[in-house]
Amino acid sequence: MEHLTFSTLDPTFNLAFEEVLFQSLPAGHPGWFLLWQNGPSVIVGRHQCTADEVNADFIRRENLPVVRRITGGGAVYHDTGNLNFSFIEHANGREKVDFRRYLEPVCAALADLGVQAVLSGRNDIEAKGRKISGSGQMLRRGKVLHHGTLLIDVNFERLVEALNVDPEKMRSKGVASVRSRVGNISEYWRSGSDIAALTAALLRRCADVPGTVDDALVAEAQKLAAEKYRQWSWNYGAMPNFTERKRQRFDWGTVELRMDVKGGHIAACKILGDFFCNAGEGIQELERLLIGVSREPEQLKYVLAQADLSRYFSNCEPSVMTRFFAQA
Repeated sequence: MEHLTFSTLDPTFNLAFEEVLFQSLPAGHPGWFLLWQNGPSVIVGRHQCTADEVNADFIRRENLPVVRRITGGGAVYHDTGNLNFSFIEHANGREKVDFRRYLEPVCAALADLGVQAVLSGRNDIEAKGRKISGSGQMLRRGKVLHHGTLLIDVNFERLVEALNVDPEKMRSKGVASVRSRVGNISEYWRSGSDIAALTAALLRRCADVPGTVDDALVAEAQKLAAEKYRQWSWNYGAMPNFTERKRQRFDWGTVELRMDVKGGHIAACKILGDFFCNAGEGIQELERLLIGVSREPEQLKYVLAQADLSRYFSNCEPSVMTRFFAQA
């Protein structure tokens, strides 16, 4: 892989640049490994309802940018105590998300600094039982984007204030609070280590040679940042009215279904959560499929049986998801 390091702390540009590199990855390219940081900001998952995930009063008071990314997963707080990484490469026939492929070399880099890091759950890295990294991943049109954040010296007080953390998610982890669940890598690395040493270890473990990008790609990223990542419509977006709402947490993530049912048929539908989706056009494919369908459970089951639900909810059991959607 070739590696790049971003110099800006602007989350809108960084996420736009990452997307441009993903979309424009040419055939035969060995792939990109990116290292970057954001200034204080909140980054929400692709399928989340932003208003539900952030503490609006704190966001407004601190003037924090809130930016939606293109991968699934949950909302995260970023500041310069985080080091973010991205892998972008061709899938070469892989059709399912594979977190281990990208997190194992990151764990090896952490081990070089004396951190005993292990993979945990679907997409986390832990040290001594505390989360020090979370990741998101997207497999689309034969290419993979995997990105994550390493908590080095994050301000946890601000993290807790900025996010509305799902109490059910905390209970499922067996902890009482965010602070007891997460830790900073600086608490575990060898004396004398610093972010420069971690950067060097990551480059050694994850990439082969430095890369360069054409100025045209940078300009494209700047345009995308302005037209997409700085727009309210992308970062928040309007939520449709709904007459029915249900939510369930599964081993692989949380799914919330909001439907507006009129005359016995689904007039509008929104599927939210911190799940990962592998469908070519994302979860919007399934939302469109449900529009106009009868809310009658058996009819809904029939329509869902025609869809490959494992494409929309990575690692799900399709029959379980069919019951979730169809039950009254």
